[in-house]
Amino acid sequence: MDKRTNQVIKVKFSTKDCKACSSRQSCIHSARKYPRRTITIRTSEEYEALKARREYVETPEYTREYAKRAGIEGTISRGMRMMGLRRSRFVVLAKVHLSHVLAAAGVNLLRVAEWFSEQPKAKTRTSPFTRLIAPPTPC
Repeated sequence: MDKRTNQVIKVKFSTKDCKACSSRQSCIHSARKYPRRTITIRTSEEYEALKARREYVETPEYTREYAKRAGIEGTISRGMRMMGLRRSRFVVLAKVHLSHVLAAAGVNLLRVAEWFSEQPKAKTRTSPFTRLIAPPTPC
């Protein structure tokens, strides 16, 4: 079994078989003290499904589809960081729903305010520590 409890066959070679050779770096990816070659063999159906998915990930269609997901992931992340959506303050479902709706409205208001002020979207998140040690920007 692999880490996700799928039935696989694992072939592990002895460390004596994996002595230094010209192709060792491309063959062994282990960071252990005594690395050795391990091969994982899946069933035919699982291998074909995995191969098809890996090929699909390289297509422009997947890139467009994933761009939508990346956008919503950023919005959800912002809601969790700014509005505390990871934990609910209430037990009653109606109050939880209302707090989520208000948090979503708050995020939308912030986005509209940023749009009106023509504030550019951040390319990546800057950690609070990085902002702290960064030199001050001139006003």
